[in-house]
Amino acid sequence: MRTHAAPLLTQLAWLVRRFRPDRNPLRRTADRAETAVLAGLLTAFLAGAPFVSLGADHWAAAAGRHTERVQATWHRVPAVLLQDAPGSAGARFAVSLEPQVRARWTAPDGSARFGRVPAGRDGRAGTTVMVWTDSSGRVTGVPVQHAVMADEAVQAAVLASAALALLLLAAGRLARRGLDRQRLAAWQADWSATGPQWTSQR
Repeated sequence: MRTHAAPLLTQLAWLVRRFRPDRNPLRRTADRAETAVLAGLLTAFLAGAPFVSLGADHWAAAAGRHTERVQATWHRVPAVLLQDAPGSAGARFAVSLEPQVRARWTAPDGSARFGRVPAGRDGRAGTTVMVWTDSSGRVTGVPVQHAVMADEAVQAAVLASAALALLLLAAGRLARRGLDRQRLAAWQADWSATGPQWTSQR
C-alpha cells in the first residue's frame, strides 16, 4: 500500500512546488495563470459533478418510469408459428442466433395479426409460443426489469461525471497549450535580449 502511495505523494508535492502561488521571480505570469486555471477546473469539477450526476440520475429514473408505464399496457399472448424455425429438425439450415419466424396471434381487439416472432431453435410450424404485444397488438420485446432500470440510472450518473471530467480536462489542455505558446514567446524574447550579451563575451 505504501509503495503505491509514495509516488503519488511525490507527484502531488512536485505539483504544489511548481504551481503554488508565491513571489518566486522565476515564476512567470503564465505559470500563475496556469495555476489559477487548474484550480478553477478542479473547483468546477468538485462543485459540478454532484449536480451533473444527480441530474443524469433523475433523467434516467424519469425515462425508466415512462418505460414502466408503457410496459404496463403490454400483454403476453400465444402466437402460432406458421413455419419451422431455422434451427429445428424440419429446417434446412441452422443459425447461431435465436431465429424469428412468421406467426399468427390475436390482438386485444380480437383481430388476427401476422408477423415474425422469436421461435427458439426447436420451433416447428403449428406450435405455440408466448410473445409480448402492446395495446395495439404489435409484438414488443421482453419487458425491462426494474432492477435493470435502476442500474442504468446509476450508470448514467457515473457517465455524466466522467463526461464532465473529460470536458474540463479538454478545456485545461487547450488553456495549457495557449499558455505554453505565451511561455515560449516570453523565453524567446528573453533570449533575444540576453543571448547576444553571452555570445559577445566569448
